[in-house]
Amino acid sequence: MQSHPSYPILSGYLKKYPSAASSLFQTYNDITYAQQWLDVSVVDLGDEFKRAAIRGRRKMGAEDGGGVSEDFSYVFPCSLAEAFPYERLQKVFSSLGIEKMFMAVTSEDASIVYYKISAGIVKPPV
Repeated sequence: MQSHPSYPILSGYLKKYPSAASSLFQTYNDITYAQQWLDVSVVDLGDEFKRAAIRGRRKMGAEDGGGVSEDFSYVFPCSLAEAFPYERLQKVFSSLGIEKMFMAVTSEDASIVYYKISAGIVKPPV
């Protein structure tokens, strides 16, 4: 892991939050290298959450006109074995000052599932 190009960027967070290190490392590398987001950075959520989130600008698909999103998106990495009650997720939204984010659920086999979640109840588009 120490020889990976992303290690110098993540090492402080991996050491500070060892229980969330695997999810952060896996998600950061997927967002940066596979999804090719731009302006990617790590946001320390502090001791209350004992983890960091990822912030960046998403590449848009052809159906969205291509290019790069002007707005920043946030990703909250966690493992499949963790549980996050609704109240705790609401605190994450509040802490980041956002209304929506992606939750990256990682597993031991290196797969990641992204869920787009919103603060509160949001009416789906018609």
